[in-house]
Amino acid sequence: MTWTAYIDGSSMGNPGEAGYGVVLKDDNGKTVKSIGNYIGEATNNVAEYQGLIGCLELAISFGVRSLTVFSDSELLVKQLNGQYRVRKDHLKMLYSQILDMLRKKSIQLDIQHISRDKNKEADQLARYAVRKRSKIEE
Repeated sequence: MTWTAYIDGSSMGNPGEAGYGVVLKDDNGKTVKSIGNYIGEATNNVAEYQGLIGCLELAISFGVRSLTVFSDSELLVKQLNGQYRVRKDHLKMLYSQILDMLRKKSIQLDIQHISRDKNKEADQLARYAVRKRSKIEE
């Protein structure tokens, strides 16, 4: 049974105040949990990576073993799919953290790029968390 998630990172400035949003859906397509999280000052790419880490932590808490993630970050998707190399040291650390999480928890991840207009809910959560400078849970 494969669950799905929509993720997005947001940075008000680059770098600037940043956060991410995650919408997790069960294998029937029902939204199980939606979160937004403020992460402080970061680049948009860091916010996108932190969004995937937050998504994986949430999925792990529900015992998910197979997950399809949709993101509008072409860089994140192509780096995780091995199409682009991870060159920046600060992203290499986050990339390694993601791979460790996947390996240790035996999660099968399929990450796919989608257009921004199909990712509005995660985007709104990320922006709201930044505006409120807090964690949002629904």
